[in-house]
Amino acid sequence: MKLTIANLKRGQRAIIKEFSTDIIPIKLLEMGCLPGNEVELLQIAPFKDPLYLNINGSFLAIRRETALQIEIDVIPESQSV
Repeated sequence: MKLTIANLKRGQRAIIKEFSTDIIPIKLLEMGCLPGNEVELLQIAPFKDPLYLNINGSFLAIRRETALQIEIDVIPESQSV
């Protein structure tokens, strides 16, 4: 099973692994949603959509549908700062 941003729990951090660039809006790419960058789930709106994220210092909200397309590697709690 692949892990995506939509699988994160509040406060959990991960590294963006990969995604299909034709699915992700260009605005997200411009704001740092790129492979190798760190993402943290800050908050989930009611009804689980949208998700409020911190990606390399940029705060943004993305739809759950988009979050399901972005694969990640979760950073273990012991490595969190």
